[in-house]
Amino acid sequence: MKYKNLILLIILASLWGPSFLFIKIAVVEISPLQLATLRIGIAAILINIFLLSKGQRLTKDLIFWKHVLIAGFFAHTLPFLLINWGEQYIDSALASILNGLTPLSTVVLANFMVSDEKLTGQKIVGVLLGFVGLLVLVMPNILSGLEATQAGIIAVTIGAISYGVAIVYSKKHLKNTPSMHAPSAQLLGATIYLIPISLMIESPANLLSISWQAIGSVLILAVFGTAIAFIVYYKILERTSASYLSLVTYLMPIYGVILGVLFMNEMISSEMIAGMLLILVGIFVVNYKRAVKTTKEVKSTQGNLLVN
Repeated sequence: MKYKNLILLIILASLWGPSFLFIKIAVVEISPLQLATLRIGIAAILINIFLLSKGQRLTKDLIFWKHVLIAGFFAHTLPFLLINWGEQYIDSALASILNGLTPLSTVVLANFMVSDEKLTGQKIVGVLLGFVGLLVLVMPNILSGLEATQAGIIAVTIGAISYGVAIVYSKKHLKNTPSMHAPSAQLLGATIYLIPISLMIESPANLLSISWQAIGSVLILAVFGTAIAFIVYYKILERTSASYLSLVTYLMPIYGVILGVLFMNEMISSEMIAGMLLILVGIFVVNYKRAVKTTKEVKSTQGNLLVN
């Protein structure tokens, strides 16, 4: 396994890990639709300004824009709306468990949509190990009782599956686009249709009186959880598989555990250690065959060169 890929995955988990917390804070004062619009819109402005500062322009190719609009709907619009809404009615621990459905859906979808990502027993074992590790990691929260409504569970579940659809679709159609062009176009496209929808359904007047805490949460979600995160997201997608990228959802709860230990004086339990180890082993299992294959390909190439 390439450790650079694991480092990128950890960075992405660190950017997305606190998202559930900041969403929980923001939706107290901002509607789910307004939060999604602000988060995506601010991120779109920032990433496109950066792109322009580098002297780059987005292509006018209609096929490219078709793909980024579809990918953006499943990567940003649909899951952001559903998870924002669902987190009003379920605990964050349960949200993290449901988010663990992303790798499961990704592995299945990739089998049918991406030619070089066929479903294997090893891949299934790795994803299931990660999911079991996720359950073990949040076991203390489960045992203490979780608050949830059926509608909230369904909303977050569909949001998690939507992430899987986006990962596989992007891997199939957008992995070879110039760096940053895909996330820039996706966020811009989603912003263009979200703003009028938000203005038609919600009154922007309530945004004039929100607290600094809510404003800070929106900015953190936009800058770190969206703009920077999706640059890293596409970097991973260029280097590895859709299935591997989806495993970031297993690492995100680990980030929460580490924050709790560092800043909340929480103790690390045996369940937490076991859960984290299972998740890391699952990630290794999913990616191990790819690493072995790559090594064999390199050796084969070297052998051909020597023969020639």
